[in-house]
Amino acid sequence: MAQILPTVSAGSGAERVFAAAKPALVQIRTLVREGGRQSSIGSGFLVSADGLAITNYHVVSQFALEPQSYLLEYLNANGEQGELSLLAIDIAADLAVVKLAVEDAAPRYLEFDPAALRGEVAKGERLYSIGNPLDLGFTIVEGVHNGLVEKSYVERVHFSGAINPGMSGGPALTESGRVAGINVAKLLSGELVSFLVPARYAEKLLTEAQGKAELSLPQVRAEISNQLLAWQERLYQQLLADQSPRSVQFGDYRVEESELPWFSCWASTNSDERPKPKVRVQSNRCTMQNGVFVAGDLDTGLVETSYAYARTSELNDWQFAQFLSRIYSPGNQRYYDGERLTATQCHDSFVRGEQPGQPPLRALICAQAYKEFEQLYEVEVAAVTQDQNHQALVAKLSMRGVSYPNAMAAAQRFLHGIRWAEQP
Repeated sequence: MAQILPTVSAGSGAERVFAAAKPALVQIRTLVREGGRQSSIGSGFLVSADGLAITNYHVVSQFALEPQSYLLEYLNANGEQGELSLLAIDIAADLAVVKLAVEDAAPRYLEFDPAALRGEVAKGERLYSIGNPLDLGFTIVEGVHNGLVEKSYVERVHFSGAINPGMSGGPALTESGRVAGINVAKLLSGELVSFLVPARYAEKLLTEAQGKAELSLPQVRAEISNQLLAWQERLYQQLLADQSPRSVQFGDYRVEESELPWFSCWASTNSDERPKPKVRVQSNRCTMQNGVFVAGDLDTGLVETSYAYARTSELNDWQFAQFLSRIYSPGNQRYYDGERLTATQCHDSFVRGEQPGQPPLRALICAQAYKEFEQLYEVEVAAVTQDQNHQALVAKLSMRGVSYPNAMAAAQRFLHGIRWAEQP
């Protein structure tokens, strides 16, 4: 009979938490089929009596998208190994359910923490993250639950422990030995700033996966496409429904910046440079903090806006126009040798102040289609004001993984938000 791992008494410490969890831990390896050498490693943990385990989607993404080239293998804490099959994915949460090829021995498994499923883990509660960092062997790390990251559209728990490569997909346990979250990432620019997927997403995906057969390649790609379309639909509904953007003035122009909590905005200027620049530029940039991982060379789901106000008293009209053309050109198109995205197609036009208070604009819209995931595009909009020869505003909107209707609706709202500070 399969056994749920015994809970650990409160305050028993890392040693007892690890000892109780050890039978449910697995290292997950992606192997190159030709030669059988490992290409990447991650961690996972058993969550059911029939050999189902939770890990991150990014841990199994190579196999998910290219099963003809890769295979999955597990290695448990006792050195036993075997093949894995992929049953379910949640690409936005970065989770996957895999199944161990277990025949002779029923595994022991971990339970989810009820308070974590309700979102009621207290800030400051001690957690224990377990995984196999850098292929060094299973390791336990103590840290503190710091609640959900505030500036993130994708829900993540801030964990003050050291999660390192190879630990992705492992469990973060309470002192009772139950799962409160799943290791997912670390902040490379900081120390001991790591992130967990909340446990309720894993519990939901496990429920969906139970009783299902292994996913085929067409099913995986269709599932990714459907999940990305649904995710971006929710995102752009909120963006387009925002009725209280912040108004920001640049010289004679005024623009709208989103104050939704998952955007971070930064400003810069060259006015303090020496020697004195011939064109003074003031810039604002607002971007989402995280998107959605699809493959090692493809992340999506990001939205970014930027504004650059340029003013000169030293350049003539032609020189100023040349300067503007350099910062007006789109710069976020991505190239994958034709594998992931189609070639960029652009449309350039003039917008003659369709609404009162709107300056004339030159607008450029560029798009690339995702080859593997239908109805999704990468779109960049660039606009420059056309009413004066000594000052101008260059505005850009970049969208990754967006449907055509949502891209056009967001582009229209973005362009209409560029106005004179005061109507002439």
